[in-house]
Amino acid sequence: MQRRQPPLRIAIDTGGTFTDCVWTEAGRLRMLKVFSTPTDPSKAIVEAIRQITRQDDFILLHGTTVGTNTLLQRKGARTALVTTQGFEDVIEIGRQARPKLYDFFFERIQPLVPNNLRFGINERTASDGEILTTPSNEELKALVQRISAAKPESIAISLLFSFANTSNELAVANSLQSLSIPLSISHQILPEFREYERTSTVVINAYLQPVMERYLCNLEQSCRRDVAGNVSTHSRTARMGATRPPSNSAPRIFVMQSSGGITALSTAAREPVRTVLSGPAGGAVGAIATARASGFKSIIAFDMGGTSTDVSLVEGEIKTANDAQIAGLPISVRMLDIHTVGAGGGSLARFDAAGVLRVGPESAGADPGPICYGRGTQPTVTDANLLLGRLQPARFLGGNFTLDLERTRRLTQHWLKKQSSTLSLEKFAAGVVRVVNATMEKAIRVVSIERGRDPRNFALVAFGGAGGLHACALAEALRIPQVIVPAFPGALSAVGILASDVVKDYSRTVLWRVSGTLPQAGLIREFKALERNAARDFRDESWQGTPKFHRSVDIRYRGQGYELNIPLTPDLLNDFEREHQRRYGYRHPNREVELVTLRLRATVKDKRTHVGTAAVGRPGRVKLGSRLQAEAQVAFDGKKLKTKIYAREELDPGKRYSGPAIITEYSATTVVPQRTTFHVDKAGNLVISQ
Repeated sequence: MQRRQPPLRIAIDTGGTFTDCVWTEAGRLRMLKVFSTPTDPSKAIVEAIRQITRQDDFILLHGTTVGTNTLLQRKGARTALVTTQGFEDVIEIGRQARPKLYDFFFERIQPLVPNNLRFGINERTASDGEILTTPSNEELKALVQRISAAKPESIAISLLFSFANTSNELAVANSLQSLSIPLSISHQILPEFREYERTSTVVINAYLQPVMERYLCNLEQSCRRDVAGNVSTHSRTARMGATRPPSNSAPRIFVMQSSGGITALSTAAREPVRTVLSGPAGGAVGAIATARASGFKSIIAFDMGGTSTDVSLVEGEIKTANDAQIAGLPISVRMLDIHTVGAGGGSLARFDAAGVLRVGPESAGADPGPICYGRGTQPTVTDANLLLGRLQPARFLGGNFTLDLERTRRLTQHWLKKQSSTLSLEKFAAGVVRVVNATMEKAIRVVSIERGRDPRNFALVAFGGAGGLHACALAEALRIPQVIVPAFPGALSAVGILASDVVKDYSRTVLWRVSGTLPQAGLIREFKALERNAARDFRDESWQGTPKFHRSVDIRYRGQGYELNIPLTPDLLNDFEREHQRRYGYRHPNREVELVTLRLRATVKDKRTHVGTAAVGRPGRVKLGSRLQAEAQVAFDGKKLKTKIYAREELDPGKRYSGPAIITEYSATTVVPQRTTFHVDKAGNLVISQ
């Protein structure tokens, strides 16, 4: 009897311009890039899978931007909010932080739930968990009737101090079950204090839930119908005349979370707030995995894609945070500490009212895209790189797609005339590159210098389709000594997704005051409870493998309004003192501290989904045709220099080369300026030394 092959694992990251796919085949990593379909991302995914697999079943690991785009575009579900009576306006009052202190015309971001969809219930729980007021049956029935009349598509429930005692919140949730409307319950999603951030997080989850559920359901059905179904037919009729019964297997889909790990499709549909940084999280995981293969542990990950740039700093291990903002709205679930700016290859250039050149955050996206792709009409960063000679028209996507240089010159010149600009094409393009570099340099400073880190002590890992075009200029500006361009730069987010573990995060606010001695018994009790929750959830989702637990504590001096997250060790208090000194420049050794929130990160290396980084290595050779240009005139700092052009696949491992040079490959292009050297190391990564 023929032994059945294990299902193919495919990781797909949906970006603003391209949908990136990676998978392992015969022990080597393979890659495919297709244009994204913004109106329905699943179309590009299905088309990519059709090109990749002939198997009847497969495992899809998916990084999605559906949640992020839904928030940015305000196209989520009609959401109702149920909260403690008197706190209906918490999501509108927010915090007193004013991002533009002297802007008289500043418009506040409107909450996702309008006033007429906020419902208060007469209940009260004290901060220590004591139930002061329980909602009556009559009040609950009236609440159900009022919400039913409002016809929401989703409901968020966030009662005051529900993290300390869940009984009132459960009573409200049970009464609303009869409406058959999706519920997002705060003590299940974020059992932490700070009612504004907790309520905002739960509201965002409710706002996204129907949209994400429809998208994932549609994706699963499309994979079953349009991929698996067609593959089965193909298998029966076209495989060398062989006959066999159709497969009963079905594609299985898992989703990348913002915290840097994958989760089951059902969990992602139920808690979509955990997926809003899905793609960038995969990039950070891929960056540290590939950097470690080259011997680097302290890195700054620089991911420049089509619409945005994501940067994160890694010292040994990936850091998470719980104070992110997306579209100006706070989200407090655990996410990788990633800073995002609106600067990408598709970012549009424009002149403001004062005639100053601006770049982004608006993007041409996948449709219409940059001018050189054949449909766009407004110049982008990609067009500027092409005009400067940094992109080679015949070497884009391995020669499978030719950039239209003449169209770019003609339409950009016409656009400049319409703007009444006297700049030449070269000066305009150089200006676009300098402006977008300034934006990205500032982003790197945010995660390094502004947090007490010296960028000179890190390596810059550049990836994304446009990362290699700008990395060396940024490294020079910040005095970063080395730039690493991974083996698969244009699809590293997908590589990270393929290599990710299954991850679940748990937390509980305790607010314990400590003077000198840790409450060991209380810590053991609370963390054991969190570990039981994790083990139950892994068991319910049928994950295979033994969970590993990482315990940490949010800790602060008494009276402070912010915390530092410190790994739990017997020396926790001293570790906090040292980190506070490093981060803020001072410490208070004799001051009372507070243990605020306990956090547990549970990971499993499930054999069905985990591939690891062993397959990540030197990419296969790409045929670019014959007689391609070996040298070109490329603009560097306003001067055109004769520049060698290399296909990355042809570089000899270990051999040192010198700039200026352009290094092309299937998924990206790397620009190496003069006075630098570069080589391909044993891990297949391109290492550039300033």
